[in-house]
Amino acid sequence: MAAAELPGWTHVYSGKVRDLYEPESGGEQVLVVASDRISAYDHVISTPIPDKGAVLTALSLWWFETLDVTHHVISTEVPAAVAGRAMICRRLDMYPIECVARGYLTGSGLVEYNENGAVCGVPLPEGLVDGSKLPRPIFTPARKADLGEHDENVTFEKAAADVGEDTATRLRDLTLELYTRAAEIASERGVILADTKFEFGRVPGTDEIVLGDEVLTPDSSRYWPAESWEPGHAQPSFDKQYVRDWLTSPASGWDRSSDTPPPPLPEDVVERTRARYVEAYERITGRRFG
Repeated sequence: MAAAELPGWTHVYSGKVRDLYEPESGGEQVLVVASDRISAYDHVISTPIPDKGAVLTALSLWWFETLDVTHHVISTEVPAAVAGRAMICRRLDMYPIECVARGYLTGSGLVEYNENGAVCGVPLPEGLVDGSKLPRPIFTPARKADLGEHDENVTFEKAAADVGEDTATRLRDLTLELYTRAAEIASERGVILADTKFEFGRVPGTDEIVLGDEVLTPDSSRYWPAESWEPGHAQPSFDKQYVRDWLTSPASGWDRSSDTPPPPLPEDVVERTRARYVEAYERITGRRFG
């Protein structure tokens, strides 16, 4: 799925989900477009999820508006071809670490905990299981990986070696502060924010830290319905779990350990996945989508 050609903008990069453009006239702005692409197990699936890009953009904008934080969004006055799923943003020098906050134990954190009783060097109590609430939220940074590779979970000390101890401390404190506020807001709406990933950058030539990328969407966060939370197993979630489950089921015929790309998604998996993204937006924001 090639990036769209947009008048006045030059396409410079495509990630798993987003396309990045620079103005043809130059300047310190970028156009960030959320596509309907979906990825799983480090592969971009050939089947898009209708409206996914619009949901991610609308939810990010709601959070940017709701959280009292300096962010990179300048305008949503974008070319008509990408209206509703794009933002004009400040160009930032991005920090090379993913700023992850965890309030619950699951995913790669659970794997680490089961191996050594800690996550990214943060020791945790004994006896925790998949879905356990942590005594307090923890900061578990990761080094950004190239497209198609796994991000590498690292300790705070390794993150500090990459960006400097003072900056790492500021990023940790801001990450935990934003996570705590967002988790409280989500809880009021019957949703558990189990963990999330923030990306920060700085305004070139300054030390000002700015929240960038997307924020608190089902692609960067684990959202669980609070009414069905039950530690001890994987939780239902408002994200691409339907895609992951189908890909690892006999129905897909796909061998995750092979080099072959995943097959196209069946229509029912596409519809259910779209519905979960829309439900996440509507439950969290209290607004109707579309």
